[in-house]
Amino acid sequence: MASTHESIKLTAPEISYLWTTYLTDSMSICVLKYYLQHIDDPDIKELLDHSLDLSTQHVEIIKGIFVQEEIAVPQGFTDQDVNLKAKRLFSDIFYLQYIKNMASGGLAGYSRMLPNIYRNDVKSFYSKALTSSIELEKEVTMLLLEKGLAKRPPFIPYPNKVEFIKKQSFFLEGLGRREALSGTEVTHLHFNIETNQLGAAISTGFSQVAHTKQARNYFIRGKEIALKHAKVFRDYLEKNSLPAPAGIQQEVTESTEYVFSDKLMMFHFSIMIYSGIGNYGIAISESQRSDLVIDYSRLNAEVLKYSEDGVNIMVANEWLEQPPLSTDRQKLTKRK
Repeated sequence: MASTHESIKLTAPEISYLWTTYLTDSMSICVLKYYLQHIDDPDIKELLDHSLDLSTQHVEIIKGIFVQEEIAVPQGFTDQDVNLKAKRLFSDIFYLQYIKNMASGGLAGYSRMLPNIYRNDVKSFYSKALTSSIELEKEVTMLLLEKGLAKRPPFIPYPNKVEFIKKQSFFLEGLGRREALSGTEVTHLHFNIETNQLGAAISTGFSQVAHTKQARNYFIRGKEIALKHAKVFRDYLEKNSLPAPAGIQQEVTESTEYVFSDKLMMFHFSIMIYSGIGNYGIAISESQRSDLVIDYSRLNAEVLKYSEDGVNIMVANEWLEQPPLSTDRQKLTKRK
């Protein structure tokens, strides 16, 4: 007879995933509540309501599991981290692009988590979260298409015959390498331009409303990095006469009124950076041109350094909660 989940302890990945999801969704609740204070389009409002409902459900379910297991519930983010009375900072169009990115992140994150989860209640939770992300991503994509705002990836010719690679120069730079990009390479270039442009828009808004000079300068630097990376990727597409998606910085208003705490905005940025590092890693593994691999690798190194600087700022200001850790056996064996 199978054991009930109440008699099975949570594993390291199960605790860690739930802990991270709690922080991320508590942040999303604050962000989405604020967005809903300034929304004109009823269709986009419906998506924001749906997203908020999902994040609220996640937080409550995880809190229930932690209380049952006698695990300390993270502080996360609360109404103290958002000013719902602040003026509008982003447009409706930005909200739509934001939800698209949010749903895509959920698809990638939950699908990566599920194979490492064994306890039935946790697996059920993440299975439902993945299904909800699939539905949300479909809804937002359809709405983007209906409103003519979808940034569809470029088209490439249909192959009309089977061909085999005959030269090593297909992969290696300096050997008369191919100029044409593979469909997979085009996909990653387009996607990473989009995510960097969204990052540039968010950093623009955050830099306008940040409280501390340290956080403000960090967001300004993030914007510069995002725009630089987007240009590197755009150049590859343009050299192949392929269109690149346009930026959305114009969807940020001129407001400088307090909206989010610096703690929330720095955490938000850390999540975006973590996602970006993963995106670049996948692009490296699926790119077959050495120049592309080199560019992704050097840009990833820059993002890693930027991420480290962000962590240092959060630690210095006591904005970073400590994640669940394994037992420090060496510390336990030390004698006074």
